[in-house]
Amino acid sequence: MSATNRFIALLTITPALKKMRAQLFFVFIHFTILATNIILVTSQSSSLAETPLKKVDNETIYKVSKQLCWGCLGESLQFLFAHNLVRAAKWELPLMWDFQLEKYAGWWAGLRKADCKLQHSFPEYDFKLGENIYWGSGSTWTPTDAVGTWAGEEKYYNYAQNTCQEGQMCGHYTQIVWKTTRRIGCARVVCDDGDVFMTCNYDPPGNYVGERPY
Repeated sequence: MSATNRFIALLTITPALKKMRAQLFFVFIHFTILATNIILVTSQSSSLAETPLKKVDNETIYKVSKQLCWGCLGESLQFLFAHNLVRAAKWELPLMWDFQLEKYAGWWAGLRKADCKLQHSFPEYDFKLGENIYWGSGSTWTPTDAVGTWAGEEKYYNYAQNTCQEGQMCGHYTQIVWKTTRRIGCARVVCDDGDVFMTCNYDPPGNYVGERPY
C-alpha cells in the first residue's frame, strides 16, 4: 500500500468524528435560523449568488470555527476560520477540522520542506481529496494569506456561466466554497530555503466538471 493510500485509509469514522458531526448539525441549525430570519425581512431575489444576503458577523463565525476545531493549535484555527469566512459569504455550511486530513497535509508539507516546490500530492486527474497549495517567498506568510489568495480568485469566476476568466485560475476558490465539502486539514512549513509552503486538503472533494460550487 502506497504512502498516499495509507493516509487515505485513516479517514474512518471514529467516536470523536461522530461527536463532531453532531456538533456540525447543531451549527447547521444555527446558521439556518440566522438565514431564515434574514430572508424574512429582505425582498425576494432570484438567487443568492445574484443578491447576497447579509453576512453572519465575524465573531459568530470565529466562535463556530473554534467549536469545530477542538484541540487545534493556532495555525489550524487560522486556516479554518479563514475558510469559514469565505463560505459564510455564500451561506455554505462551515467546515470542520479533521486531524487525519491535517496529518496527510503535514506529511506532504514535510516532503516539500526540502525544495518548497509548488506541487500537488496527487497526480493530475487522480485526486482522492480536494487540495489547495500555496508558496510564498520569505518566512512570514500566514494561513490567512494563503486562504486570502485562493479566495481572491472569486473575481475571475462567473457564476451564471460557471466559467473562469480565460488565463486565470478559479479552482482554489471554488474548492473553498464547494457545497458538499465538510472537512478540512491543512499544514504550513518554512522550507529549507526560508520560503513558505502551505497545503490544505478537503473531503469530500469539490470541483466536479459541469457542477456549480454553490
